[in-house]
Amino acid sequence: MISTVSLLLLNEIIEAKHGNPHTVLGLHEIENSDGNAVLSARVFAPNTKKVWVVDDGCDDYAVELENIHTDGFFEKSLDRTSWFRYRLRFEDYEGNVWENYDPYSFPPVLSELDLHLFGEGTHYKLYEKLGAHPMTIDGAEGVLFAVWAPNARRVSVVGSFNNWDGRRHPMRVLSNSGIWEIFIPGLKNFDRYKYEIYTLTKQLLQKSDPYAVFSELRPSTSSLVFDISGYEWGDDKWIKNTQKKDIDRSPVNIYELHLGSWKTVASDGNRFMSYVELADELIPYVKDMGYTHIELMPVMEHPYDGSWGYQVTGYYSPTSRYGTPAEFMRFIDLCHRNNIGVILDWVPAHFPKDAHGLARFDGTALYEHENVMQGEHPDWGTLIFNFGRKEVKNFLIANALYWLDVFHIDGLRVDAVASMIYLDYGKSSGNWIPNKYGGRENIEAIEFIKHMNSVINGAFPKALMFAEESTSWEGVTRGVDRNGLGFSMKWNMGWMNDFLNYMSKEPIHRKYHHNNLNFGMVYAYSEKFVLVLSHDEVVHGKKSLINKMGGDIWQKCANLRVSLAFFMGHPGKKLLFMGGEFGHFEEWTEKHCLDWFLLDIPHHAAIHRYTKALNKLYLNERAFWYDDFYGHGFEWLDCNDSERSIISFVRKTEKDSDKLIIICNFTPATYENFRIGVDKDISYIEVFNSDASEFGGSGVVNELLISAEAREYNGKPYSVVLRLPPLGAVIIKEYKASAD
Repeated sequence: MISTVSLLLLNEIIEAKHGNPHTVLGLHEIENSDGNAVLSARVFAPNTKKVWVVDDGCDDYAVELENIHTDGFFEKSLDRTSWFRYRLRFEDYEGNVWENYDPYSFPPVLSELDLHLFGEGTHYKLYEKLGAHPMTIDGAEGVLFAVWAPNARRVSVVGSFNNWDGRRHPMRVLSNSGIWEIFIPGLKNFDRYKYEIYTLTKQLLQKSDPYAVFSELRPSTSSLVFDISGYEWGDDKWIKNTQKKDIDRSPVNIYELHLGSWKTVASDGNRFMSYVELADELIPYVKDMGYTHIELMPVMEHPYDGSWGYQVTGYYSPTSRYGTPAEFMRFIDLCHRNNIGVILDWVPAHFPKDAHGLARFDGTALYEHENVMQGEHPDWGTLIFNFGRKEVKNFLIANALYWLDVFHIDGLRVDAVASMIYLDYGKSSGNWIPNKYGGRENIEAIEFIKHMNSVINGAFPKALMFAEESTSWEGVTRGVDRNGLGFSMKWNMGWMNDFLNYMSKEPIHRKYHHNNLNFGMVYAYSEKFVLVLSHDEVVHGKKSLINKMGGDIWQKCANLRVSLAFFMGHPGKKLLFMGGEFGHFEEWTEKHCLDWFLLDIPHHAAIHRYTKALNKLYLNERAFWYDDFYGHGFEWLDCNDSERSIISFVRKTEKDSDKLIIICNFTPATYENFRIGVDKDISYIEVFNSDASEFGGSGVVNELLISAEAREYNGKPYSVVLRLPPLGAVIIKEYKASAD
């Protein structure tokens, strides 16, 4: 038999160069020798001996096709004139026989509306369309694959199911959208796959799926089919309460951690804990310690452990290091059921150059810029997203929504915002391109951020969007409608730098750096800040938090205790990196877990008890958090006592009885008769003292009621005298006698 397709088309199919194989393969109407319209079946099946077309509704109808080309092109005119559902039966040269539906018998799944929305960059649920989606079409179970590669000559799905042969499952391109699609029957969860891309320059690339929901464990780089639908969530109560909560006036005390190195399984070669094991260990720990949220360093798939997740290759894929997407969902669900919010670090600024990733995805600069002065971060060796391209913005905005929608994440901490909004970030003179006005602001990135935060605010009004932005850019947490960037809160990197610089000084020298303590209040209400003692400052030779403190072990612990008290009292929500809560002594590394054995050492166990008690105090005292973002919630008593390195202030709310007076002494001197001004001629009670014996302190505490006297001090009509411990903090409040 001579093929009914032209030799040119036949060769393009055989050589896997055809851009729309559905127009050739499958069932097609032709004119037979009698001039009548009949159906012709065409199949390309390399390394196959025989192929039959079998009527799905009548097994008795089985027509063997003729082998038109030795490379595996089969064809035959059928005695039918109308389309019917059919299966293909194959026999290989070893006599193995199997059946499956023909991938080229299914119509397109993505609609014209899908293509239109993607083209204009507003398909915010694109994750439901692109990627690999298990589904059933006309009774056939399989997986729909769709990928954006507008400059490819041909795209195929390759995987373990077709011997990674790009000739077997070439995709069709949908109109001029640049999206390629194919439905492959018979595939199932955990099938490995990639996209083979034949480029304009006739290169063959193998790329992981940018929209994959699951990936192989590194160092393997294949994407994995996985059905993420069907998880039964049990966090309705949490979500309902979140919708009613004013987060600005709520406690936010975040425990930042790296899942892999928080704790490992010693009995199994110190392997990472799974999401299931972490749910059993981490959640009770966080709940017992009194944190309100956890923040996870990026869990999106990444090839290199040493990047900590900040160089992402699988933006839609929770890393397989710890388990499956469904297990990650369960982890988040259980966090919520235990009243713990979950925040993910998210990296929309840049991506790595790994060959299987986004870099030159279809052989061209697709997700990045072509010009290296726009498209690369010289410090990080990564590529910068092209924020001016609608499809790229759609990829990122849909990704943010994906974590909030599908995984019930409470918020995202957006990494490296400064690198996005400044064109010259990390670049020397002459190695960057100014904007159209000649400035250094990345106008396209700024508009992307505003657009993203507007969309998220519309879809998830209670979602928390944190900016890790290290400059003085104005309006980071101001609404987009008021020309701000629209973030919920901003990491206060300046405060962290100033305060840790102060604490690294020997106490005798601190009086010369007193401004580092009080300067943060100059700009405290310019943004909605989160005070952070984050991973950034305990890596790369910067020492651990406790090891930044001078002196012997007792002084280091005392310094850490007074630091955490000042941190907790200062306006702003709170974030502490793992290990800081018990004085982890070694600088953090992802290569091994925290030194939990330190809890068997009295000094570290005492710090652990201290942090837990301080966290519980924070939760119970409204003054710590109710007016974090409003100036009337704070008042200095004395911010200028540099000679003694003492600082004192008031945290308050609209309720006078909530008022807390906080005094921090940053030298080893003890003051038995320290005077501080107060508003009322009443008695006060010490509610917290960092020097308490139970916390490893020297026991300089105020056990009795502290009575005010009519002596003006600190601009107040009355004052009290109390004991102020060495390297210690005292917190007092109005005493209220019990009813009985």
